[in-house]
Amino acid sequence: MCALNAFVVADPHKCIGCKVCEVSCFVVHSDVPVKTVGQVTTPIIPRLYLVHTAEVTMPVQCRHCEDAPCANACPVGAITQKDGIIDVDQETCIGCKTCVLACPFGAMEMVPYYKNGEQVKQLRLTEETGEGPVLQDVFVASKCDRCIGVEGGPACVANCPREALQVVRPDELRRTRNLEAALAVLESVKNVVG
Repeated sequence: MCALNAFVVADPHKCIGCKVCEVSCFVVHSDVPVKTVGQVTTPIIPRLYLVHTAEVTMPVQCRHCEDAPCANACPVGAITQKDGIIDVDQETCIGCKTCVLACPFGAMEMVPYYKNGEQVKQLRLTEETGEGPVLQDVFVASKCDRCIGVEGGPACVANCPREALQVVRPDELRRTRNLEAALAVLESVKNVVG
């Protein structure tokens, strides 16, 4: 049996929609150091986003699928899996949106590409007329990377004031469920014998 990848999941009953997860994600992934709101010179673009319904609010995040449809769909190999994390190389991404269509969880987004605090632009033909070239904003795929290399794990989990987010490790979850099942069997045997 193959090992399942860990991912972040939200409890919609605890989430209050405060967006601390989004801001934490942005700060951790910003290529320009951010310590105060006044230092933010680019739009806040997190790698997760909140979905609001009439009943609940919760973030949508990548599930880091084992055989990731987004990675399989990427024509240039910009999406790879390493050590159980599906990662997007935004330098390689061509902005074709195939990964967005392939993701079964809606966790992949196309976002403006910023480098060193500046929005990257590229010469392209205009879609409407085919004229050009004109300078246009570059958009690339973006998704949760479980804060690769960040001490303390995902910033959204570490900073959620309601502890609505947690890292789910399927192998640990399976062991817990097996233990609970064994204890239930033991309890039923005690009731029959006892």
